[in-house]
Amino acid sequence: MSNIFQNLRQRFQNLDPALFDELKTSLSEWVEENRALMARKETSGEYNGVMMQWFHWYIDPDGNHWNRLREQASDLAKAGITALWLPPAYKANGGGYDVGYGIYDLFDLGEFDQKGTIRTKYGTKDEYASAVKTARDAGLQIYADVVFNHKMGGDAEEEFEAIPFDPSDRNRPLGDARNIKSWTYFGFPGRGDKYSSMKWHWWHFDSVDYNSYDPGYRAVYRMKDKNFEDKVDLRSGNYDYLMGCDLDINHPEVRGELKYWGEWLMDTIGVDGFRLDAIKHINGDFFNDWLDHVEHHAKRDLFCVGEYWTEDLGTLHWYIGNAGGRLNLFDVPLHYNFHRASKAGGFYDMRNILNGTLMKEAPLFAMTFVDNHDTQSLQALESVVEPWFKPLAYAVILLRREGYPCVFYPDYYGAHYKDRGRDGNEYEIWMDSHKLILDRLLFARKHFAYGDQYDYFDHPDIIGWTRIGTDQKPRALAAILSDGPGGSKWMEVRRPNTTFYDLTENVKEPVTTNADGWGEFRCNGGSVSVWVEQQTLKGLMSELLSPFSIVMQD
Repeated sequence: MSNIFQNLRQRFQNLDPALFDELKTSLSEWVEENRALMARKETSGEYNGVMMQWFHWYIDPDGNHWNRLREQASDLAKAGITALWLPPAYKANGGGYDVGYGIYDLFDLGEFDQKGTIRTKYGTKDEYASAVKTARDAGLQIYADVVFNHKMGGDAEEEFEAIPFDPSDRNRPLGDARNIKSWTYFGFPGRGDKYSSMKWHWWHFDSVDYNSYDPGYRAVYRMKDKNFEDKVDLRSGNYDYLMGCDLDINHPEVRGELKYWGEWLMDTIGVDGFRLDAIKHINGDFFNDWLDHVEHHAKRDLFCVGEYWTEDLGTLHWYIGNAGGRLNLFDVPLHYNFHRASKAGGFYDMRNILNGTLMKEAPLFAMTFVDNHDTQSLQALESVVEPWFKPLAYAVILLRREGYPCVFYPDYYGAHYKDRGRDGNEYEIWMDSHKLILDRLLFARKHFAYGDQYDYFDHPDIIGWTRIGTDQKPRALAAILSDGPGGSKWMEVRRPNTTFYDLTENVKEPVTTNADGWGEFRCNGGSVSVWVEQQTLKGLMSELLSPFSIVMQD
């Protein structure tokens, strides 16, 4: 880790909510002080990268997901996707039906007969390696999903002493230490010692929530003589424990195995970065050490984005600072703004759509998204952005200069599935494909969304912004959207007497700017329009013919 990152970490060592406002200011000051040295991180967006979450919770468990990636990688790259976040690729407790977060064996990528299957939900190890190679050859970066919080589906029970704690207040013991029995032995009988000889025992974990001697008793059992981890979310007193067998991240054998696995994955598959799962349940210092180790082994920088699920902006600022500014975080507050706006049915004040978000307050570290596998219908964090609003939300994350945007797989391809809700009833869910509008927004991002940005957030329904372009990308863009009635807005694009065309084709009539480079740009109600220079667009028509076509009026 370079000195500037170490300096930032030193400012953020204490996890004290009372200091969050001060830390937010400190993070902003640090970014400004080190603007030149951070240029490499910031200019990674000069090519306007876009990540796609290339899965959702209900992907067909047919074992062909890696094969589909190999077939579609080239088209995704042509559409403007530059990186893929792939699902957890290792064997999980549910075998061939598990999404991958019920982690069982990190070293089984679909190679060994474990949990009733050789392949994972997505395919075999060889298919995974082939798909990654094909995608990287097509110019796509690959980010692996890393689940280090817990293990599930142990091979045998073990007996040990533990103290029960109240699940709603992990600082309140429910009694004295006692003998309990739980599924904490992981011997990996299908894999044996291949790749790693480590077998996991109860002492590699710090807590569980199941005791075979008293299966109906509800508690979080902390192993005797151990502590819950520090620098975790403070919900329920201490939110170290989430599920399954919670890893003791301070145990030297655990840390050593996780570092070794990172080396092994880089050597075996070769990825460009990581998406870190459930980081608010893991000591905030751990991933600095882990990422240092893996980058040293790989001899290159690796992109890293963490999932810290909270709307509390102060907490997110603290985590960024404590990580030394080397991690991006998913912009959870922005997702909830989109969710609330979509539910308001036109009665949301669009001037506030960016308020309280990383995109606005810490854009250099913001991974922006609309929905994901946890927020989709019938999932744990269900907070769906309604279909009518998704084109507006994607315009915000794809066409503005702040943040690194992520496109969700079913928003691009559509999805259909059934599952039971929290009320026990079964529901059938259809997710609309927004591929047509997303392809156009991706095209606009790839070719037009560069340079200075002028904002026009001056109306409760209709907001807009313009991008002026750069010397290398001298093209202008004007985006305007409304969650209510249609309308227009005068905006500056610095292109006098120039005709602009709505790339979305929601508005058919072109707009010509005046002699001062201003134009009256329009959009329809509950819609978005993206205005680009007509002559420039004509020059790019050959690329526009695939994956979509435009009929342009002269």
